[in-house]
Amino acid sequence: MRRMRMDIDRRRLLAGTAAVAGSLAIPAVGRAQGAPIRLATLLPLTGAGGPYGPVMGKAVRAVVDEVNGAGGILGRRIELLGEDDQTNPEAGVRAARKLIDVDKVSAIMGTWASAVTTAVAPLCWGSGTFLATVSGADSITALPHQGFLVRTQPNTTLQGRKFGEFALSQGAKSVFFLTPQTPFADSQFNNIRAAMEKAGGKAERLIYDDKKPAYRTEVDQALAGRPDALIFGGYTPDTTVLLKDVFRAGYAGRKIAFGYSVNAKLLEGVPPEVAEGIFTISPSPAEGSNAYRRLVKLIGVESPDPYTTQVYDQINLIILAMALAGETNGTAIRDNIRKVSQAAGGAMVDNALDGLQLIAGKKAVNYDGASGPCDFTDAGDIQDCRFRYEQVKAGRITLVKIA
Repeated sequence: MRRMRMDIDRRRLLAGTAAVAGSLAIPAVGRAQGAPIRLATLLPLTGAGGPYGPVMGKAVRAVVDEVNGAGGILGRRIELLGEDDQTNPEAGVRAARKLIDVDKVSAIMGTWASAVTTAVAPLCWGSGTFLATVSGADSITALPHQGFLVRTQPNTTLQGRKFGEFALSQGAKSVFFLTPQTPFADSQFNNIRAAMEKAGGKAERLIYDDKKPAYRTEVDQALAGRPDALIFGGYTPDTTVLLKDVFRAGYAGRKIAFGYSVNAKLLEGVPPEVAEGIFTISPSPAEGSNAYRRLVKLIGVESPDPYTTQVYDQINLIILAMALAGETNGTAIRDNIRKVSQAAGGAMVDNALDGLQLIAGKKAVNYDGASGPCDFTDAGDIQDCRFRYEQVKAGRITLVKIA
C-alpha cells in the first residue's frame, strides 16, 4: 500500500512539473497571467436611455471576450465591470463612485445622457480615471478634464447647425424648438437659430418640464406663431407625450427630432398617425466599413445604433492605448489614445486584435472604427462625423440620406 502511494505521488509530481514546463513555453501575452485589468461601462440600462444601454454593453463585452480569448493584453486578462446609470445624474454618480473607489477601474465607457456625463466627469479626472462618452453637450469638453475625457459623439454646435440646415432644406423659414432643460439645450438652440437666421429665417424656443403628463399649453404656445417646423429636443418619454398633443392640435407642418428619441419604443407607444412623417437626425455609423460589418457579426445585431458603434470603438481604442503605453492606468490611456487613433503614417486597423499584433511588432497604428474616423481634438471632441437622416413612413423608420 505504501509503495502504491509513493507511485501515485511520483506521477502527480511529474505531471505538475510537465504542466509548469508547458506553461513556460507559452508566450506571456498568451497566458494572461497577473492581476486582471479592470475596465467598466456606465450605461443607461434603464430610464430614457434604456433602449440603448443593453446593446451598448453587449458590444463592449464582445470585444473584451475576443481579446481575452486571444490571451489578453500585457500578459493580463481584462475584467469588465458594468453599472446602470439609470439615465439619472444622481444614480450615475453613485455608480461611478463605486467603480472608481471600490473597483479601481482604469476607464469608464459609454455614459449617454449629457447630464450624467457632466456629473460623473469630475470624479474621473479627479481620480485619474479615463472617461469615454457618447454625450453631445458642448459644455462637457469645456470642463477642466485635463485630457481624461474624449467623446465619440459630435458636439451640439455641429448637431444644432445640422438641424437648422435640414429644416431650411425642407422649406421651413421659421422653426420652434421644444426642449426640456438639458446641458445641451442652449447650444442646440443657439446653433439652430444661427443657421436659420443666416438664411433669413427665424427660430424660437420653449423649455418645458419633462415630467408633465400633458403639454397642450406648451403646444398652443409653440403653434401661436404658425412655425413651418417643430423641432423636438427631448428624450423618448416626453417626446411621446408631446407628439400626441401636437397631433391633437392639428399641426400639419414639418416635425424634426433626435434619432435617439423617435425610436422603436416610441413608435410602439403611439398610434401610427401620431408619428407619421416625422424626420430624425443622428450621427451615422460607418455603414459598409469593415469595422461596422465586424461589429454586426460579433453581436448579431443587423443595424447597430450610433451609440453602440461608438462604445465599440471606445473599448477598442482603450485596449490599444494601454498596449502601446505598456501600462494600464487612466493616465496611460489619456497619453496614448490619440497615438493609436490618429498616428500619422500608422497602419489602418479596425479592431483591437489586429492592432495588438502591430503594436507588438513595434508598428504604429491608426484606428478607424464602426462609428467612423476616431480623431480627437485637444479638447476631446470628435473631429468629423456624418449624419443620418430618417423619416417615419407607414409606421417604420426609413432612411432618407446619409451626409
